[in-house]
Order: sequence, then C-alpha cells, then structure tokens
Amino acid sequence: MNFTAQKASRKWANGAFGRIAAAMVTAAAAALLIGMPVEPAWAAKTSRAAPWDDLFRDLQPRARGKARRVAVPLPRPRPVEAPSAEPEKPAEKEQASPEKDKAKEQAVPAPQPTPQPSACRLALTDEVAIAPSIPDIRGANGCGGEDLVRLEAIVLPDKRRVSVKPAAILRCTMASALAAWIRNDIAPLAERLGSAVSDLDNFDSFECRGRNRIVGARLSEHGRANALDVRAFKLANGRLISLTDRTVPRELRETVLHSVCARFSTVLGPGSDWYHEDHIHLDLMERRGNYRICQWDVWDPLPQRAPLLPAERPEEAPPREVAAKPDDAKSDANRSDKPDANKSGANPAAARPDAESNGEKSEKADPAREQKPATKKRRKNRRS
Repeated sequence: MNFTAQKASRKWANGAFGRIAAAMVTAAAAALLIGMPVEPAWAAKTSRAAPWDDLFRDLQPRARGKARRVAVPLPRPRPVEAPSAEPEKPAEKEQASPEKDKAKEQAVPAPQPTPQPSACRLALTDEVAIAPSIPDIRGANGCGGEDLVRLEAIVLPDKRRVSVKPAAILRCTMASALAAWIRNDIAPLAERLGSAVSDLDNFDSFECRGRNRIVGARLSEHGRANALDVRAFKLANGRLISLTDRTVPRELRETVLHSVCARFSTVLGPGSDWYHEDHIHLDLMERRGNYRICQWDVWDPLPQRAPLLPAERPEEAPPREVAAKPDDAKSDANRSDKPDANKSGANPAAARPDAESNGEKSEKADPAREQKPATKKRRKNRRS
C-alpha cells in the first residue's frame, strides 16, 4: 500500500472513531436527561439491554476470552389449582409473654356486677304493696335517689287494695312506711266508721324543686323522693274524709294526727305555715339526734249558723252607767225654772208668753212686702 492509501485509511479511521465518540457522548447526555442510571453495575444487574446497545454492538471491540452474557430463564407461573400459601400469624412468630397478657387483662373493663335488691325491696312484696322498681334518678342539684319504686296501690291484710291516685314515685323506705300506716292505722279506723278505705289522694310526691316551691331555696324532701303530700281518704261507701276539712269530726282528725306523728319524722299541716293549709306533708327526713317535727293544728269545727245579732243581756249583769251630756243638763235646768202650767191652773196660753212675744216681734221685724202688679213684671221680662 502506498503512502496515499495509508493516509486515507488513517483519516477514515480517525473520522470513524470521532463519530463513535460523539455518538457515545450524545447517548450519555440523553441518559442523564432521561434519568436512567449509566453505572456499569446497574447495567449489569438489569437483564434488559438498553435500546442503544444494538447501535454500537458492531463498533465495540470484543475482548478475547470474555464470556458472553446469557439470559437467565424466569420461573414458571404458579398453577391456578395450587393451594394458596397462608401467611404466618404474628402470634406464632412471637412468643406470648405474661406481662403482655396482664396488660391486656387490665385494659379490658371488668363486667359490672348485677345490683342486688335491698332489704327494703325484698320486704316490700306484692302481698304488701303494688310497687314496681324503677331506675335510679340522678338530676341536677342532688335531685333523685336510689332504690326507687312507683307506689300504685297498698294491699290490705284482707287482700283488698287501696289505690294511690296518682301513683307516687318514692324511695322504698318511704313507700314501706306509707304501706304500714295504711294497713295498721287507717284501715282499722275506716272499719270503725262502718266502711273500708279504698283510695289515697296523692297531692304531690317526687318533684325536683326547692322547699315550698321557692326558687333558690334548700332542696325539698320531695326532690329526694322522700316525701308525700296527702289530702284525703276515700271510703268504699263513697265518703271522702279530708284531713284539713273542719267539718270532719275533730276526734277523727286527731286520731290521724297521732298516727302520722308516730310514724314519720316530719308532719306539716294547718298552722305550720301558709303552704300546708290544704294538705298534710309527710316525709322521713333524717336529722341529728332523731329530731322530729309535728306541726298540725286540728281546728275546731265552724258554727253551723253565724250569729247576726248580739246575744241578750243576762239578768245578773250589773247595771250600765250612762254618762250625762252637758246639753242635757242645761235643758233640765231650764225646765225646772219654768212654772208648771198644769199645777197653777193658769191659762195654757199664758204659760208661753215668750213664744207669743217672739211671734209678734218676728211680724214687726219682717213687714209685708208690697206686691207689684203682674203687668210690670211681664214688661220687665219682655224688656230683658
């Protein structure tokens, strides 16, 4: 080969290598722009060849003795009929520790025990009163209470019922005291009257309020379901016995007074204040030293007829002393100075000289007026 041919071949080789270098720089710049890694380690890990590898495959010299890369076959897909593999449970991996078990037991709230009935509830059976239990009431300012019942009727020893109208919401202890009072005191009293008690007039039972319904006052026992206001009893023969009616015999009302004051810690009726003139308040308020209040004045019955005139003066009454007036004394003195015409026998006309003289003086003092003719008066009227 001559010098010209060698020069031309070198020129072509230099141009080819320059083109190859330029192409490699362009490919590297494009890879950086696309964000694909160009490290050899990453290229070796990837089983998929880059898209530009085929362009420069013929131009890159192969190293002698270097093995060619062979594609690794992928595993075949799992058959559909193969059983599914269940993941291992975390409880099997981790061994249960006693400390974790105790923490779990403490976190779970323990079941609340079922409330047991009180001794009062066990004693207040259907043979004593119809009083079903109701849930506890917890209102504002301490209103409500526990162990509550709805007293509907009281069962007498002979199985007859005394209806409470309307039904009263009370504590069990208060309902039990009322049942004992009706069964042991009022029922025998009604039998002495020739009948049997049938109804109890409930004026007020549970009500969340202050005493005497005054706003801001201390909480009443009615707000604690520990009081009952009673107005009257009704007998089986239809007779109504009002405890504050003055027409009811006094002995009967006094009997009821003694019975309630012996069973209840507070009894308020007529005479206690202006709030209990038409009913009787009963409660079981607990006080220091077991102090009790019984304020109920049993008034006497009113008279059947009101006296319109004063009563006659009794005969044994002392005589009344009437004070003489000064005018009466003067008139009596003038009468004593004048002569008595009947005694002297004189003319009765002479006994009144002053009257006649006064009459003559009056005639002289008042002369008769001259009467003007009527024509003149008419003329004056016409002129006016």
